[in-house]
Amino acid sequence: MEQELAYSFHLGSDKNKSKLAKKVAKENVSGTTSLSNNAIQTAKDLSDVNRHNLRDYDNQIELIRTIYGTNDIVNDVKQVYLDEFEQAKIEYNNKQTREDRKIKDYFKKVCESQNDVACEIIIELGDMDFWNDKDERYRFKMVDVYNEQVKDLMKIVPDFKIANATIHFDEVSPHMHIVGVPVTTNCTRGMKKQVGKSKLFTKATLTEIQDKMRNACIKSYNKFYEVNTRLKEKQKGRNQDINVKEMGNYREIKKQLAKKEQKLEKANIQTRELDNSSKDINTILDNLKPTLMNKNNMVISSEDVQKIKNYTEDVKDITQTVRSVNDLNMAIKDFEHSAFEIEKENCSLKYEIELKDNEIGSLKNELSTKDKIIGRLQAEKEKLKQELQRFKGFWHSIMNHFHKRICYDKDSNYKIVSDDLYKNGIFDNNDNEIANNIARKVTIPDENKQTKNKKKNNDTRF
Repeated sequence: MEQELAYSFHLGSDKNKSKLAKKVAKENVSGTTSLSNNAIQTAKDLSDVNRHNLRDYDNQIELIRTIYGTNDIVNDVKQVYLDEFEQAKIEYNNKQTREDRKIKDYFKKVCESQNDVACEIIIELGDMDFWNDKDERYRFKMVDVYNEQVKDLMKIVPDFKIANATIHFDEVSPHMHIVGVPVTTNCTRGMKKQVGKSKLFTKATLTEIQDKMRNACIKSYNKFYEVNTRLKEKQKGRNQDINVKEMGNYREIKKQLAKKEQKLEKANIQTRELDNSSKDINTILDNLKPTLMNKNNMVISSEDVQKIKNYTEDVKDITQTVRSVNDLNMAIKDFEHSAFEIEKENCSLKYEIELKDNEIGSLKNELSTKDKIIGRLQAEKEKLKQELQRFKGFWHSIMNHFHKRICYDKDSNYKIVSDDLYKNGIFDNNDNEIANNIARKVTIPDENKQTKNKKKNNDTRF
């Protein structure tokens, strides 16, 4: 029966910077540290990726195969920025009237922001158990498979612009690191084209991308290796297959089992010796002779009696040893099954926690954005209140002036102006009455209403 293969597709995330994520990475069943890929948010992060992926610190360069891009991932990413964003940057700058608002270097600007400069995707087919006994020729055929995975990713996610793809053959399982830039277009604020990981890789789209890449990968593998292999069922979480051999407690139990197996082997040796002793006992019994007095009684020497006693003790001892070892084997198998089920449940729970963390992170970002909007609106509100107060003061001064000139100074010119303003709808009824009625006070209707309400409330207290 053809062996089923595990497939993993990991997108770098800042969640992987946690201690838990790093621990999981070190204990990855594939024998790689592919889970440690983090979000690339600064130029330093990109340099670290360059150093790790191209193994700048290693002499086994022949086991590192770059199939897309060059031997400098930093420059590869910068070239993508020039190809994708330079025209959008020029168009944006041409619309700016202030020099300080123009963008001189978009790559540098993103590095200084909170956004991801680039993204890293790690693809892996097969786990440690599968690749452990494969020779170099078999392993290096994965170059053809991963080459097609790069092309498939370009078709499935055309807005993810790949800068570099490098395969690692220096670990147990051959796997590929892809570094690229997620691009979003038709942006309404800032440049029309920008880096946009969160818009390109959502929970829904990422699941769809993973499913399509899984199917494409196994087709490529079957084509180049001329087999008809199937993929293992997709696991929840990080698409990794749980392997009981990688559980820490299992290793210790395995050591104990090895010791007990030694005891079992010793018991087997004793059993073989017991078989030989049995033959000796049979020989003794066959050679027994009847006594002269009674043919039903047999004569046996003291030496033979001792042999039979020793044989009986050996049987008891060996039976007890074998029984204890067999009981231990059953207990360990039960423990293995229980531990395996617990580990699967833990993996599922970790995945659920990660989803909740992502949701909380998104909500925090939304809350932060809304807090900024509220702060801006409050500032605008205060500004409007100040403007309104200034306008009220101006209006009071104007109406006081008209009121004085018309009611007290009897200036007909102001009367003419007041009537003209009223006819043209600039003064309303309240304004016109204030200007021409000596009994009226210069107040705004809302202030009159507040005064009346206050007076009414005062009257109801008695």
